[in-house]
Amino acid sequence: MMKHQQGIPREQLQMLSFDSMVSQENPVRFIDSFVEHLDLSKLKFQVQVQKQEGRPSFDSKVFLKIYLYGYLNGLRSSRRLEKECARNIELHWLLNSLAPNYHSICDFRKNNPEALRNTFKLFVSFLKESELISGTTIAIDGTKSRAHNSKKNNYNPKKIARHLQYIEEKTASYLDALEQHDQEESSIDIEQIQEKINRLASSKMHYEALSAQLESSGEPQVSTTDADARALLIHGQVVEVSYNMQAAVDDKHNLVVATHTINRNDRNALTDIAQEAKQNMGAETFTILVDKGYHNGRQLQQVSDANITTIVACPEVVNSNEKGTTKDYMVTQFVYNKESDTYTCPQGETLTTKGTWHEKKDGKKVQYRFKQYRTPACKTCPVQHLCTGKADGRREIQRSEFAEAVEANNKRYKENGALYRKRQEINEHIFGTIKRQWNYYYTNLKGLEKVNGEHSLIMLVYNIKRTINILGMPDLLERLKNWTPNYDKIARLRLIWTHYKPNYAFLFYTPTLAA
Repeated sequence: MMKHQQGIPREQLQMLSFDSMVSQENPVRFIDSFVEHLDLSKLKFQVQVQKQEGRPSFDSKVFLKIYLYGYLNGLRSSRRLEKECARNIELHWLLNSLAPNYHSICDFRKNNPEALRNTFKLFVSFLKESELISGTTIAIDGTKSRAHNSKKNNYNPKKIARHLQYIEEKTASYLDALEQHDQEESSIDIEQIQEKINRLASSKMHYEALSAQLESSGEPQVSTTDADARALLIHGQVVEVSYNMQAAVDDKHNLVVATHTINRNDRNALTDIAQEAKQNMGAETFTILVDKGYHNGRQLQQVSDANITTIVACPEVVNSNEKGTTKDYMVTQFVYNKESDTYTCPQGETLTTKGTWHEKKDGKKVQYRFKQYRTPACKTCPVQHLCTGKADGRREIQRSEFAEAVEANNKRYKENGALYRKRQEINEHIFGTIKRQWNYYYTNLKGLEKVNGEHSLIMLVYNIKRTINILGMPDLLERLKNWTPNYDKIARLRLIWTHYKPNYAFLFYTPTLAA
């Protein structure tokens, strides 16, 4: 009879060390070396100081190791991490058998969002010095991360108006029932109806307060659970209360060189993420590949002014007249002459401008300025029906102040089709890995600053895991050993972030601009 393999008796004493149980290729060895290599105070972590009285505190490096290990292995709940500290051999090795409680673990991530961003930036500088980043072609994209706020607790003026109308209608029906009871002495529960009316009055006060908050702040919407979360379009007509995680990815090894999280759609996000990538890499210039969701004249102009070359996909031109009939003469068929500041139509007529700048507004905010171009020849044009559907038979061309930047970008896009098609290969798989394989499709934290910290941690862990696969553990540890962190550079980047923060504050809570 065949015998099964026998294990070691549980009561048997053994002489062993945790080090012998952790292989030399185990990622925890890099986590340990990396964290021990850092000066957390220079990264702006809240460093625990030794106290003369009471129980000694944990070193802040212990918590950073816990979170790097946790996010590397799909664990980010502080309670689950507390359990792993007690039963996980790798964490016993990493933490020298220390086991903080979940509350301390949770507080570290919550209290150090800026430091986590700085750690990500510092690791990008390590990748740059290790020549793992080329810094020549960068693909930029964003993905939505579900916020800790339900759709039910997100309000806009229309939704508030619907609730208030419903309350008015129900209140009126209950008052009619009370009046009918007074006249006919019908058998209804007056106290129950009065209680419902009181509840409706309380709800009315709540929605009126939300309406006043929206009006005073100028916000398009408000969330009551997470004040910074916004209802964003995911795809098609699907809307979720979420955040928008931006990422700039280098084409050499598909490593993330810049990331930050916003609470608006991509339309006005290009300048900030491109500038951040430039600062993190210390690059003078590079080319960015971006999808059409980022196509915005103002943003293209700002990125061009920063000496960054854009290849942003052109959105489809909607070309219909006021009656909804498709026109044969599209705006792209009108040729602009820069020297004379005129347009030439397909029939050879010249459209001129008075030179007056008009403003395109969204509410009270100016989106962009434009000039208008017309020609009196439209009135007698034989193909007028193919060009315009206006009652006066006049075709009008509007030229934005950012038209040159848009035209230059569109030309590069058409001439570099093969290069642009690499965009998806560079950055799309990153979001697939994070959201589908690692299950990080939502955030555990509230507030834009804290969510930024968590997403920076996610991207840091992604870069670590990919770097281990590229170099292997021995080579990576050797490079880390010879690396001298440049904290002064991180401090400068932090000052630049502070400088651009007012721009974020302006864009976070405004409707989408369309230049």
